[in-house]
Amino acid sequence: MSDAAPGTSPGAAKPPLDDVMLAMDVVDTLRRKERLVQHELDSGEREQALKARLRKIYAAQGLEVSDAILDEAVRALEEDRFVYKPPEPTLGVALARIYVARGGWGKWLLGGLVALVLLVVAWQMLVVAPRAALPERLQAMHSEVEELAVEPNAVTRADRLFAAGGRALRDGDTAAAEQALKSLDTLRGQLEADYDIRIINRPSERSGVWRIPPNNPDARNYYLIVEAVGPRGHVLKVPITNEETGKTERVDAWGLRVDKATFDAVAADKRDDGIIQADLVGHKAVGRLMPDYRLRTTGAAITDW
Repeated sequence: MSDAAPGTSPGAAKPPLDDVMLAMDVVDTLRRKERLVQHELDSGEREQALKARLRKIYAAQGLEVSDAILDEAVRALEEDRFVYKPPEPTLGVALARIYVARGGWGKWLLGGLVALVLLVVAWQMLVVAPRAALPERLQAMHSEVEELAVEPNAVTRADRLFAAGGRALRDGDTAAAEQALKSLDTLRGQLEADYDIRIINRPSERSGVWRIPPNNPDARNYYLIVEAVGPRGHVLKVPITNEETGKTERVDAWGLRVDKATFDAVAADKRDDGIIQADLVGHKAVGRLMPDYRLRTTGAAITDW
């Protein structure tokens, strides 16, 4: 294959590398002397005058520049050789620039991917997995309630909740199935509870109140203020339904409705020496929903007074 450059005869030799480098330097000088170049080229002076000036510039630096190099440099300047031209804005160029700038956006992308993975894992663990296990959890909870219950009423309630959960699962209503499971769990908690019901017997607190019912202004309802005391002497919070509002709340004290005779007897007991001797009014045993009371009561209650 011939080593001849395009536009030269096959026998012509390539210019030495030093000449090419010098030509590049001349071009650079021409650009830095842009005003001079524009003046010379625009004024119509002969090209020789321009080359003479350039030769003088280089001579001052101790460099001798041949006419051939000067000719090549002037042509290169006119042809914009040795000038960096940015590539056309193509998709490949855009992708290359994005890749080069990866140090800036890469850490944000990585952080976003990590956060997305964590979100997916959390969703699977906290939402998908528990939903998938709903049938087994409902069955297990129902079995636990059945084992605890010692009265038919509790078993009937557990069966009703379990059936509601099963229907919800068949209908694809996950929220209703989870509510049925929550209700079964609450029922289990009620059956597990074991406590005494005692009248609050402290000097700074009320032991009883009476109320005028909204529907009968001529009547009075009487309540003893009681609390649930566990086997270790701790006061417990238990679910109590307020007969005035119909809402069930977890409270550590409530008003237990009694008749006037019972209310007056407790009041007299407290007035005697400031202490209620017979403060135990009932006991809630494991496996039962309702307490066994030692005095006459309907079991109705209020949660505020």
